[in-house]
Amino acid sequence: MRVEVRPAVLEWARARSGIDAELWEQRFPRFAAWLAGDAAPTLKQLEDFARKTHTPVGFLFLQQPPVETVPIPDFRTIGDRPVAGVGGVVSADLLDVIYACERRQEWYRENQLLEGEPPLTFVGAASTADAVEAVADQMRTVLAWTADSRASCRTPDAALTWLRERAEAAGVLVMISGIVGSNTHRALDPKEFRGFALVDPRAAVVFVNGADSKAAQVFTLVHELAHLWLGETALSDLDPRSVRSNDVERWCNQVAAEFLVPMSEFRERFDRRRDLRGQLRPLAELFRVSTQVILGRLREAGVLSWDQYMAELEVEREAVAAFLADRGGGGNYYNTKPVQVSRRFASAVIASAKEGRTPYTRAMRLLDMKKESTFDGLAEHLGVV
Repeated sequence: MRVEVRPAVLEWARARSGIDAELWEQRFPRFAAWLAGDAAPTLKQLEDFARKTHTPVGFLFLQQPPVETVPIPDFRTIGDRPVAGVGGVVSADLLDVIYACERRQEWYRENQLLEGEPPLTFVGAASTADAVEAVADQMRTVLAWTADSRASCRTPDAALTWLRERAEAAGVLVMISGIVGSNTHRALDPKEFRGFALVDPRAAVVFVNGADSKAAQVFTLVHELAHLWLGETALSDLDPRSVRSNDVERWCNQVAAEFLVPMSEFRERFDRRRDLRGQLRPLAELFRVSTQVILGRLREAGVLSWDQYMAELEVEREAVAAFLADRGGGGNYYNTKPVQVSRRFASAVIASAKEGRTPYTRAMRLLDMKKESTFDGLAEHLGVV
């Protein structure tokens, strides 16, 4: 049985899949013929196509592509223009990650209410009318981020671990992953989004795109935490070129920059008499941030004009892109999993399952696991018995 599918719907499915052109041709050698109308897929081929592109099969029978929207406020931009997604289409990867985090948030909220836990007092404690310096200082106090703690973190990776652990200790569910669930073939694209915050006083969630550089992840984490302080759920790309647009994103960027690179200290460290480029990397290493963040502080300090900032930024973006292309993946599963789904969340779900309050099947779905032995292994690793 052959099935007719509208070319526009086929193109839509390709765009939202996020699969690159070379791999696409390998997976779907008949696609060009389907698109041109020279051939039609069988029902089995269409079901296989839907599975591999992460598309609900029913959508492929529509006359026009459906309009999918991100289920949370979307503050991503290109320059000063809002963007709905890559090529105007929201990827299946991004949607699946948001939906998974929303399911975890819903479970955790119910669990916190059942346990009688109080709401987090810092969620929604600030407004964009508050001084950036004051809010950054409040956040540093909660996260115990001082000059000494910064110095003890020798690398951005160590700084990310410190901040993630302190945020979790404060009650935030921090999830950092570069893939969808446990599927290593579905890598997230930092060009589409850097992170998001799901605000709830009893179940505050921050997700950071782990496919980005560690230094970039540090900034994203603090930026999304600023959204919690503001009480604003949001999807962010943190594009430095968007600083002239959305007030909320600009405020969160400023808070994150002040948190990580206090302007008073930055002015003392930067020497206007010396070569700027020669100071970029040492300053980035000192503050445990990316050179792009340092460039932003230079612009805010009046050292760089907007055009100079954009020119220098492009050089650094190319260097980061080359680094990410060469970076390897991997790691110990039981060390990585609690980072991906939040150690606090994983411990709560496992404890609930072992106490008989949450069915094992639901607990394993929430943690994106298929084997009970793996579930028990994580429980042992986390010390939940």
